[in-house]
Amino acid sequence: MLNKTKLNGFIPPKIVATTLLWAGLSAGVSAHDAEHHNEVTRLISAGAGMTELVIALDAGDELVAVDSTSQLPETFSSVEKLGYHRMLSAEGILALEPDLVLGSDAMGPETTLEVLEGADIKVVKLAGAETAEQLLSNINRLGELLDRQKQAETLKFRVAQSFDSIKQKRVSITGSDKVPSILFMLLQDDRPVRVGGEGTAADTIIKLAGGKNIADFVGYKSLSQEGVLALQPDLILISSRSESEEQSAPDKVLKQMPLLIHTPAGEHKMIHSLKAQALLGGLGLSSLEAADKLASSLIEIQKY
Repeated sequence: MLNKTKLNGFIPPKIVATTLLWAGLSAGVSAHDAEHHNEVTRLISAGAGMTELVIALDAGDELVAVDSTSQLPETFSSVEKLGYHRMLSAEGILALEPDLVLGSDAMGPETTLEVLEGADIKVVKLAGAETAEQLLSNINRLGELLDRQKQAETLKFRVAQSFDSIKQKRVSITGSDKVPSILFMLLQDDRPVRVGGEGTAADTIIKLAGGKNIADFVGYKSLSQEGVLALQPDLILISSRSESEEQSAPDKVLKQMPLLIHTPAGEHKMIHSLKAQALLGGLGLSSLEAADKLASSLIEIQKY
């Protein structure tokens, strides 16, 4: 879960200089390149955000397995699927004979990782990114580990541009008289709707985009249909654990919770799906994409 204090300390002032930051990191990694040449031919990636970065660095051909939260293009059908990234099995991983297991600091359990290291398998955990600096640093590190330094340079530039694009939109949104209010709802089968408050990954995306999270509590809480109606959000973000459910979720939610049509979000059809990958592993490519799209929607709302 992302830390609010760190978030408040980073978003407005530090994103301003992401392009300069990228340039500085680029200089650092260039000096490092000559010292780090690793040959990885059998890679396991655990964590949706981590796997996104591996694919973006053009290292997908080395993947032999990913965890259950990772989403892969159809062309990667031969890649094995492991369990949840926090509950990996040493036996299943050892059978695949990887030379590198990558994951976020949430990867585990530690007993599994200790078994892997005892078998001379390299295990690397990178901190979940809560800042632009950490995300760019993670890309640097992955570029070195996977011998994809040139691809890392290109990706860092793209990420820095994304931060700058979001910042420009955020300045436009927060500089107006009304900052749109947003409600995030997590939908899970056989469980009540849960709303994301402060400190959640959804809260990070909302604030990065320049919106106001209307849920004024910490963490997740269940909320009734009447409770959502009382909040009158301008936009509702929804997410689930299933890709197929995400695609149909807005219509599904309105059928299940018809009172939402009486909110500004329902009236203006501002009920949007959020990919599950955007909520896993801290700031990453999916969460940046989500924040950028959300910022564009908030600018549209301000025209009403």
